[in-house]
Amino acid sequence: MLRLEGLGKRYPGGQTAALSDIDLEVGPGDIVALIGPSGAGKSTLIRCINRLVEPTSGRVLLGDQELTGLGARQLRQARRRIGMVFQEFALVDRLSVMENLLSGRLGYVGFWRSTLRRFPQSDIDMAFQLLERVGLAGYADRRADALSGGQRQRVGIARALMQAPDLLLVDEPTASLDPRTARQIMRLIDELCRERGLPAIINLHDVPLARQFCPRVVGLAAGRVVYDGPSRDLDAAVLTRIYGGEDWEKMAGAESPASPGARPS
Repeated sequence: MLRLEGLGKRYPGGQTAALSDIDLEVGPGDIVALIGPSGAGKSTLIRCINRLVEPTSGRVLLGDQELTGLGARQLRQARRRIGMVFQEFALVDRLSVMENLLSGRLGYVGFWRSTLRRFPQSDIDMAFQLLERVGLAGYADRRADALSGGQRQRVGIARALMQAPDLLLVDEPTASLDPRTARQIMRLIDELCRERGLPAIINLHDVPLARQFCPRVVGLAAGRVVYDGPSRDLDAAVLTRIYGGEDWEKMAGAESPASPGARPS
């Protein structure tokens, strides 16, 4: 279980807090969409959990381990338990798909073995299995920069799962994708998490996708949680609380309130 207690973040020189007094629990198998307007603190919250951004107050606990109290070495070990899928994929373009996947095992192999790219056969077998599961069988030797956006995101998802994590953090996985590919990626994340009983927090800008694929939604506004409940209860009143005034009745089922321009997969 993930537990956030009074989590806060204030950037140097910032007049307002990016996050304020966040209390949140994510249990086994929970698939949670994190929604809210730009600047609400969604990406900051995701990054505070694995300390890519350092919180300025509060605690982050994963199971019985408090992540906010760990030193550098202990934090590196703890991060093996947290898979991360990035909006811009964060692949090494000059490396092959297989090499990018195996980078998800760097926390488990020694320095010299990783430097020489000598991974156990079990890791290589796992990578081939994941490639097949995400629909990229036969792509192991393809360079990452030769892939489409949707394919790159599938590699990013598989790389995160190579860690065999206890928690999956997903930061705007569909922001650079066209609507059809975005639904395919969300369906894949949903299926993989359910197959593994893997809890996930997914930062989404697209309310219809959150409704369709995430049973639970947490809404942020101005760095605070203003809604935490079933996605089916995202009615006009709740959306107004999260995003502000809008004719939500007419927009129900339409595009999200802040959809960026999509690009083909």
